[in-house]
Amino acid sequence: MRALTNGFLFFGYLFLAMTAGAFIWRAGLGAGGGVAAGIGTAGLLAAAHAMFVGRAQRAALKKEIDQVREAHRLLADAMESTQGALTELAQAIESGALTSTEALTGEVRMLESLIQQMSESIDERMSRPAPASAFEARHQQQSNVLLATIHEALAENRVDLYLQPVVSLPQRRTIFYESFTRLRAADDRVMMPAEYLSVAEGEGLVPAIDNLLLFRCAQIVRRLARQDRKVGVFCNVALTSLGDETFFPQFLDFLSENRDLNQALIFELGQATFDARGAVEARNMAKLADLGFRFSIDKVQTLDLDFADLQRSDVKFMKVSADLLIEQLLDMDGASALPSLRDISAADFAGLTRRYGIELIAEKCETERQIVDILELDVSMGQGHLFGEPRAIKEDVLAETDPPADFLRSTLRSAEQKRRFG
Repeated sequence: MRALTNGFLFFGYLFLAMTAGAFIWRAGLGAGGGVAAGIGTAGLLAAAHAMFVGRAQRAALKKEIDQVREAHRLLADAMESTQGALTELAQAIESGALTSTEALTGEVRMLESLIQQMSESIDERMSRPAPASAFEARHQQQSNVLLATIHEALAENRVDLYLQPVVSLPQRRTIFYESFTRLRAADDRVMMPAEYLSVAEGEGLVPAIDNLLLFRCAQIVRRLARQDRKVGVFCNVALTSLGDETFFPQFLDFLSENRDLNQALIFELGQATFDARGAVEARNMAKLADLGFRFSIDKVQTLDLDFADLQRSDVKFMKVSADLLIEQLLDMDGASALPSLRDISAADFAGLTRRYGIELIAEKCETERQIVDILELDVSMGQGHLFGEPRAIKEDVLAETDPPADFLRSTLRSAEQKRRFG
């Protein structure tokens, strides 16, 4: 658009210069006078254009500097506020921690006998002859070691909960937390999900990990409610958990008994996971929605989504990385970011999602420059290291209530049966 405007101005200046030259020539001052008048007029117009453009650029730069200064001030206030909020959260959790010898987590008590059975299965698996291929043998050994580490982490309750704030913009007030699970190895090394999820999925252990995350999120929400803090928690859930015939019915029973949490717990899936859901998973998501629970999708790869399908599935939040929003909206030069909705301009994208009942959240916010651009897009929430890194909540202060009887036991029994009988 800017290039087109500059092109029109150039031809306009050229026309005026040629008109001035022709006027002087027609006045009888000769061809030389006409050429001189044309060149002089073009120079004056170019100088005036440069002056006005320079003044506009300086004004824009001053405005941007003022915005960055204001953003810096808000960041300082937000960091102080977030630090205070996290401190209050830790104090609230610690104030309700159990102090008796019964403080051992109920989930782990139920896991102990099953972990012993699974250990025998692991020992049997490790005693099998190594494959002939050196590559396959090395891969099997690494997989067995990682599986043993996962079982050991579950058995010894080395499953931590991390919380990262989601803030309102531009105020930067914490309104949600996103929860993450992290397993710890015997040497207290934190294991990221990318390291263990593939093995956990193959062994049917993802529902057990989701169980632990669910209970910890529920505990956090209840403790915040006691402090009269209206803060919700995004709780990641795997597609395998939504379709697991053993896990999901008891998952649903637990949430039916705790449906008062439906405005505080938001279940989150990645875009690829959401798109890959089948009839069973979609039906189970609808059962959660019937209880009043909401959904969020993250790891969005494209903004050209089926918003009607998201609305039907009770998706109320959509997390998109700040870089992707800027790349596909601000860098479009006014063009439509949505091939399927060409009448929607890039600046109206946030308004479009709200019309479908979906609130847009800019995630992976790392710099103040990103926030200046995000605010231009009318995005009302942000998440990222700029607002606060994920922080661990100590496990020993989260054990308050035992889960329903056999909740995790049956899940792990199902995983063991799948492993033994395939």
